[in-house]
Amino acid sequence: MAGTVCPILLECTAWPQPSDGVQIILLSLVSSGMKRSLFWNALRSVAVACVAVLLCVASAALGSVASGQESAKAASRPVTDRSADDPLVSGVFRWRVGPPILQVDAQRLPASPEHPWLAVKDPSIVRYADRWHLFCTLRKRKSGDGRIRIGYLTFADWADAKDADWSVLDLTMGYHGAPQIFYFRPHRKWYLIYQASDETRGLKYGPCFSTNDSIDQPDRWTRPEPLYVVKDGAKAGLDFWVICDDAKVHLFFTTLNGQMWRAETSLADFPNRGWSDPQVVLQADIFEASHTYAIQGRQTYLTVVEAQAGRRRYFKGFVSDRLDGTWTPLAASRQQPFVSPINVVNQDQSWATSYSHGELIRSGYDQRLEVNPDDLQLLFQGANDKEYQRGNYGDIPWQLGILK
Repeated sequence: MAGTVCPILLECTAWPQPSDGVQIILLSLVSSGMKRSLFWNALRSVAVACVAVLLCVASAALGSVASGQESAKAASRPVTDRSADDPLVSGVFRWRVGPPILQVDAQRLPASPEHPWLAVKDPSIVRYADRWHLFCTLRKRKSGDGRIRIGYLTFADWADAKDADWSVLDLTMGYHGAPQIFYFRPHRKWYLIYQASDETRGLKYGPCFSTNDSIDQPDRWTRPEPLYVVKDGAKAGLDFWVICDDAKVHLFFTTLNGQMWRAETSLADFPNRGWSDPQVVLQADIFEASHTYAIQGRQTYLTVVEAQAGRRRYFKGFVSDRLDGTWTPLAASRQQPFVSPINVVNQDQSWATSYSHGELIRSGYDQRLEVNPDDLQLLFQGANDKEYQRGNYGDIPWQLGILK
């Protein structure tokens, strides 16, 4: 019968399925538009069934051989170690620096003709409500009270920073600087952590805080209060930095003898109760400004800390699996730094040779200080050799830039 498939062939479904090409051949063999005698039809069906069985077996055998060859090839392929491409594992970082995004602009700062503004430094920044909110130290060409203030400005995009108007926070005329900004969710308040002293209020130098319900209201910051009072004879430190886990608040700071310190209190006791005595948690060839972050999606914390090499500044990196754990070197040598001129790929175009006091751009804005491991960016203060080496530290005209 025309277009009829032999029932014997249909019963071959228990055999391995032939390939598409084999099936086409079989259908060609068993299809016919001409009438034949029953005898010849039966004979053809038997013959086709035999051919079908042989082709099914051959197809399955060839498929098994091919599959085995692919498995063998896959087994022989080398396994790629993706960690080699992850700088947070390998410690090998490569950066590209852009042009300066911010420098002192007397037209956008409070008038100070007798003591001109000199430097913008020590940046701390968050992205909130579709805007950047930047706090930093502003320095004048003078000594004494008022030479250093904390400034604030907000802008939508990096390109707008240079055109934004500064606000100078009314905290104290005494020494204060090196701010850190974050939102403390348990209190639903913004916190500014910084170093300060205020003899008019009996405030001894040490770690201080101010609070604000609205980050974009620079005139509403509270007067500085101590996180704790530094004990007589104890090292006060500098560049104070707060980061929290699920149970505790951790305060880190450095002293100029190569030590990083840590103190802690509970979330419930923050900001000014229950602090432990500071303990040294890292002794290394480091200098100042240790900034610690949680790596998003990993049980890893990263500390970026400033070091010195000759008359230049650069960054080292250390990691730990806990904020109260042991810190191990990640990119912590002159030969393999976190950031220095040797791993800035466009260093020949860079306006800076000293990379100093950096703030990683966070993925959020709260007390956990999380950063995205796939999009590391560093806001830093920078200067070239001529600027850095021309006099005392207070004479350096620091500018801000970004490394990506």
